[in-house]
Amino acid sequence: MTEGRKLGWPRPNAIVPAQSVAGRTLMLLIGIMTFLSCVTFGGVLLVQNSALAWSADVGREITVQLRPIDGEVMDSNLRLAVSLAEAIPGVAGTEVLSVEDSEALLEPWLGAGLDLTDLSIPRLVIVRLSDPNGFDIGRLERDLATIPGTTIETHAAWRVQLNTMAGTVVVSGILVLGLILVATALAIVFATRGTMSTNRDIVDVLHFIGASNRFIAGEFQGRFLLIGLRGGVFGGVAAILFFTMVSAAMSTVVPDESGQQIGILFGQFSLGLSGILGLAGVVLVIAGLTAITSRLTVRRFLSQIS
Repeated sequence: MTEGRKLGWPRPNAIVPAQSVAGRTLMLLIGIMTFLSCVTFGGVLLVQNSALAWSADVGREITVQLRPIDGEVMDSNLRLAVSLAEAIPGVAGTEVLSVEDSEALLEPWLGAGLDLTDLSIPRLVIVRLSDPNGFDIGRLERDLATIPGTTIETHAAWRVQLNTMAGTVVVSGILVLGLILVATALAIVFATRGTMSTNRDIVDVLHFIGASNRFIAGEFQGRFLLIGLRGGVFGGVAAILFFTMVSAAMSTVVPDESGQQIGILFGQFSLGLSGILGLAGVVLVIAGLTAITSRLTVRRFLSQIS
């Protein structure tokens, strides 16, 4: 039995009416803040997942480049490079890129429609690894050193840059998310103090009939928790719809070239089960922040007027 029931008055849930202008405004504000928090969290999650997947894919491939050299037969060197690579444990397979494929790789820098027959374009061999940790890169370098004009690219520099970029995005997203939560807490503080000032007469009556500060703060905490949950659910659902619409727009509206570039950074904007659970966690955090902040603000306000 609560203190209010011991004293014989009904629970004063109307101190902060759910349908009041202040309550609806605060609910809308929390919904907007939740939406921004969820979009930030989802964007960071998508970038991190894409970076991890891309880094894992790159880590399972090694590119062998063979430059044309006078007196050397390219086809023979390609066959030798393939046989040497496939003889090393940890290699799942190899793929020799054709001349047309090599020329297509140069189009983004040289442009399309150029006659590249007079250029000495290197040939590429893609070595796919089944076990990157158990692969002996030193042996591959020593074996391929017998073929003139051969170089090996492990893509380590690209992986470092990609991981650095992903880490920067994650840290920036966490800072932005923290600022949003701080702004939400400040808004709740002002809304709570405004509500307390508006209902000062009710608070004085509750004090007069024996209600403790703890009891009054608990009533405010429960009401603001409900407001936080409603606003948080609204913002979370809006964020899920946002990612769904962006994913649909990427496949139907955005041009293929732009869609591929965006897909490299964000994937397919599919949050998955883990992402949806993460958004639910954001909603609960904001609802809890709303309740705790309102309770602390009420306790401080009551201690000042006591």
